[in-house]
Amino acid sequence: MSDSEDKESKTEAPSDKKVRDALEKGNIPFSKETPIFASILGILLVLSFVAPSSTKFLTERLSLFIDRPQDFRLNSGTDAAALFQALSLEVSSFLIPIVTILAGCSLAASIFQNTPSFVSERIRPQWNRISPASGWSRIFSRAGLVEFAKSLFKFGTVTIVSILLLRSEQHKVFNAMFSDPTLIPELMLSMAMRLVSAIAIATIVLVAADLVWARFKWHTDLKMTPQEVKEEYKQLEGDPMVKARMRSLAQDRARQRMLAAVPKATFVIANPTHYAIALRYERSEASAPIVVAKGKDLIALKIRETAEKHDIPVIEDKPLARSMYDHVEVDRMIPPDFYKAVAQILFYILTRSK
Repeated sequence: MSDSEDKESKTEAPSDKKVRDALEKGNIPFSKETPIFASILGILLVLSFVAPSSTKFLTERLSLFIDRPQDFRLNSGTDAAALFQALSLEVSSFLIPIVTILAGCSLAASIFQNTPSFVSERIRPQWNRISPASGWSRIFSRAGLVEFAKSLFKFGTVTIVSILLLRSEQHKVFNAMFSDPTLIPELMLSMAMRLVSAIAIATIVLVAADLVWARFKWHTDLKMTPQEVKEEYKQLEGDPMVKARMRSLAQDRARQRMLAAVPKATFVIANPTHYAIALRYERSEASAPIVVAKGKDLIALKIRETAEKHDIPVIEDKPLARSMYDHVEVDRMIPPDFYKAVAQILFYILTRSK
């Protein structure tokens, strides 16, 4: 069956178990565009609040290397290492806030979509991840075409926004060639902020659409065929054929134990061929007779045959046998309603035996 035919046959909504299993395996709806959008917002935050002051501070510190080079000794390897360490600290103090903001934005975008959890299945090596055939099929699948369309949209958006911005700012760029060089960083920062802001606004629609698409595709991929629904139901509730077979085996074992207990009975009450109840009465065991076996039709005949084989009295009483069959349970004392009738039978058997 081809993939298209298999997808067409998946007409049933995913069950709760199918959804839980997917989540446990790390198969979650995830929009790749949301972290990218969050990173763009992070860059905008950096350009707006961090870059102006940090860049100015870093520029002032690094300008010392140019304005006062005599203050830095390079007479030995130790001096070079100390200079490199000082330079690394200055650059790190500039980069750490930027990296922290960008990482925080990306992490927040992931948490916004799904609750974080560790799933070993996601990091387990799988051949289809590196298989050329699998990769080729993913590229030309519907999901691959959607990713290609999103890439085209992003490329076109960035290109158009950049061209429009540069055209609107071209006179400022040309004038900067004849103005104070110290104003160029401020101009570049202003243009970068406008560019990033425009890109962020333009990609909002893409991000919203991708969020909807990711959840729609995830739900569609989890759909089940009618056969899968039946198989899952069998797993949850048990295969009806297996359950019936197990129930039959349990009943057979119960009948065997019951028939094995008939020789211990004191007497049997029977409706000649349809019902039979074997009772045992010993004053030292219980205050009332105990049902050791009961059955109808073939089981009733087996009880009678076993009783006759072991010289156990069989008393034929159609109404009593029929009524007791519906109200007594094996290995339990008879209900009080039958005390009088059974006592009369016991008196008859004891009298006859004497």
